[in-house]
Amino acid sequence: MRCEICYQPGYSLAVVHLAPGEEVQAEAGAMVSMSSNIELEAEMKGGFLGALGRSLGGESFFISRYQARSGAGELALAPPLPGDIGYLELAGETFYLRSGAYLAADPSLSVDSRWGGAQGFFGSHRLILLQVRGTGGVLFSAYGAIHRRDLAPGERYVVDNGHVVGFTDGMGFTVRKAAQGWFSTFASGEGLVCEFTGPGSIYLQTRSEDALISWIRARVSSKRN
Repeated sequence: MRCEICYQPGYSLAVVHLAPGEEVQAEAGAMVSMSSNIELEAEMKGGFLGALGRSLGGESFFISRYQARSGAGELALAPPLPGDIGYLELAGETFYLRSGAYLAADPSLSVDSRWGGAQGFFGSHRLILLQVRGTGGVLFSAYGAIHRRDLAPGERYVVDNGHVVGFTDGMGFTVRKAAQGWFSTFASGEGLVCEFTGPGSIYLQTRSEDALISWIRARVSSKRN
């Protein structure tokens, strides 16, 4: 899958160039435009249970498959929120994405949900991670710009849960309160954070959807009062 990312980081657009017969799978509703020779098909990849697992991970129940027919083709994709798009080429590796961050991938990649367990990785409603495995390219989106932070072996780094987009396999992590006490956590405006331990790479987004929702609620509430 060959792609270029335009208009970064505020209103990114992924332009995927497909060779004759080449396919790409994408989130339902992500298509902006495409060549007239590209054929679109919707399917439940992995059957009902596989589709259900993806939907629990915040993705669409159905996926869209695009294939270039009778020559090369071009496909433009974009996420629902303004922000950045990242691209990662996997070579038999595993990459974890937060719910809602997956945009498109090579069909050879396996995309499955993974329960965050008792740790509640993202807190509240974000208990699901998407596990992307195999060889091929994956496109993922963020609200705001994407910032990559590489950790050396044993290095620790703390990230607000609302700003995590994805991370590479093999990293250790623990979820905890941002401050020592609940009062400090509440008063500081910070909730749960994740402390990663390297080696590996973390992909962060510079804005948080939860912060946006809280900002809108506060403005709506003040106007009502």
